[in-house]
Amino acid sequence: MILSLYSLAMWMVQPLVRRKLRRRAVDEPRYGHAVEQRFGHYEGVPRPASGGGPLIWVHAVSLGETRAAAVLIEALRQDNPGMRLLLTHGTATGWEQGSSLLKAGDVQVWQPWDTPAAVQRFLRHFQPHVGLLMETEVWPNMVAACVRAKVPLCLVNARMSEQSQRKARRLSWLSGSAFAGLHLVLAQTEEDAARLRALGATVQAVTGNLKFDATPDADKLLRGRRWRAGSDKPVLMFASSREGEEQMLIDALRRQPALPMQWLVVPRHPQRFDAVAELFQSVGFSVSRRSTWADAPQTADVWLGDSLGEMPLYFGLADMALLGGSFAPLGGQNLIEAAACGCPIVMGPHTFNFAQAAEMAEEAGAALRCADLEDALRKALPIVSDGPALERVRHTALAWSQAHRGATRRTLEALRALIGC
Repeated sequence: MILSLYSLAMWMVQPLVRRKLRRRAVDEPRYGHAVEQRFGHYEGVPRPASGGGPLIWVHAVSLGETRAAAVLIEALRQDNPGMRLLLTHGTATGWEQGSSLLKAGDVQVWQPWDTPAAVQRFLRHFQPHVGLLMETEVWPNMVAACVRAKVPLCLVNARMSEQSQRKARRLSWLSGSAFAGLHLVLAQTEEDAARLRALGATVQAVTGNLKFDATPDADKLLRGRRWRAGSDKPVLMFASSREGEEQMLIDALRRQPALPMQWLVVPRHPQRFDAVAELFQSVGFSVSRRSTWADAPQTADVWLGDSLGEMPLYFGLADMALLGGSFAPLGGQNLIEAAACGCPIVMGPHTFNFAQAAEMAEEAGAALRCADLEDALRKALPIVSDGPALERVRHTALAWSQAHRGATRRTLEALRALIGC
């Protein structure tokens, strides 16, 4: 009865979903691409080419999940040379990143909206051997349909914050059966595992975080470091900044106007690039955008990272990075990639989406915790202005990221029997 009421609600809001997609497509045209796939219509989309191996469906909703999926997909290909990949997403940034992971014969489509009809059409069309959901994506109708179709559906690299657990508990009349219906769960940490078990999930193992196993693009990282050598001022980066945080930075700089700093701001969402540039320009900062650079950054108060797929370049260019999403109450962003590039992190008080990684980094000395952006500036300036001190924290950040590798191997070992059955 509960699932039927949920299904009715999801069916009724479909016109609103279509309207939201149209609006988002104005700034991000990818949202207007193949819209009918989101409602389970895959006419003209072939199943992944047959190759004798299993058809593995990987769902990576957005950019961060897709980056984590990249290392697992590569390991799955090595372990299953004939595997066929079905890759699904929910966001434009996830799709753009995911397209770089495809091989000949793979298929990439949108995740179906969670109505019984849409998910049934999805499963009937593609008939995956197994489904791997990255990190947090658990949808009641999809889980129920996979149980009926006997498709093992697994949550891998799984995380569950305290905030998300509280929300799931409030909806336990719906979420309980969804978590219980998962074939298995591979959690990032013991804390994640405990929260997921409390929601009814079968947690097979704690395997660690796949993002520690991602290797930064060496060419981009080296290019960023070469560009850094051309700056006569320390470079402080605002990495994956979220809406409202750039204004918070401007307000902090007004109270500390004489900082000898080169600013590099990389917004989390590409649809905000123009707005962020206009915001800084409106208060008197000159802005140079990455999209206009040729051989080196151009002179300006603020360098704006308005490109996708170049985070290693930006972390190489920066001496330290402020963690976006952590200064506003948004839960923070992934800080592991920065550490893997040898870029120490300065984070605000809000890191609940990545609580365990943030605590580990802070304990290891790879990240600094700050009360707000003014506090962040006060703590960062002495470090980036002191060459030996900066080199020490760079080494600490890199060593911390390397010490926690191995999640891909453990995940693969946990999945091997299931995928080979």
